[in-house]
Amino acid sequence: MATYTTEIASDKLVSDNPIHQRLLKAYIAAKPMVQGDLLEVGCGEGRGVKVLMENVSSYHGIDKIQEVINRLSEKYPQAKFQQAFIPPFSGIEENTYDSIVSFQVIEHIENDRLFLEEIKRVLKPGGKAIISTPNIRHTLSRNPWHIREYTAQQLEDLCTGIFEKVEAMGIGGNEKVWAYHEANRKSVNRIMRFDIFNLQYRLPASLLRWPYEVLNRFNRNKLHSQQGNSVTDISHEDYTLETNPEKGLDLFFVLRKG
Repeated sequence: MATYTTEIASDKLVSDNPIHQRLLKAYIAAKPMVQGDLLEVGCGEGRGVKVLMENVSSYHGIDKIQEVINRLSEKYPQAKFQQAFIPPFSGIEENTYDSIVSFQVIEHIENDRLFLEEIKRVLKPGGKAIISTPNIRHTLSRNPWHIREYTAQQLEDLCTGIFEKVEAMGIGGNEKVWAYHEANRKSVNRIMRFDIFNLQYRLPASLLRWPYEVLNRFNRNKLHSQQGNSVTDISHEDYTLETNPEKGLDLFFVLRKG
């Protein structure tokens, strides 16, 4: 059974569609950039496995949730899936992969520098890693599941201290996408009016996760009921790969080794 939380956006729940399509766009944008032996760090529910496998020689996905690994192993027997807590990438030798993707993962990692160093370690010389993470400039509230979020400059500074070449881009969108984002922002702000003591930034993350999940699901369902087709009609084609990362709802970075 899939885990349909607001932190793991569903491709089945209609109210999650704009988020699902936004996350799917990263895989579609990455598809022509990957080749050879591929590692996906944080494969989650397998949103992009089929997309990426079409362009690579081998696919290896790792995730911390064993249930997810079991399900994906049955669905894609030609690929390799492994349960792991990272970093470090224990059991993976250096210079193993031609390509690595890791989408919406680094914000969950306590030691983000070690995370990137491990990605570089297991990349072959000349290899390419592609990562995405929310652009904090467009975050609507604190996400208690995230250790931190980044500006484009913060992420670029971190990456350039590790990789030889960094290409900073973003996942943005057309008018339809930004209209949904604006409606979402207004709805979140109406909810946040009741947080008169600014508790979202004062309480420990562990105490905020349950109310965050309840209110986030309520908000997405409300937007679906109010916005109707503007929620269901958004597709990955409405999202865009931006050369200016500041224009992205998500940051999308291409990192090269050597």
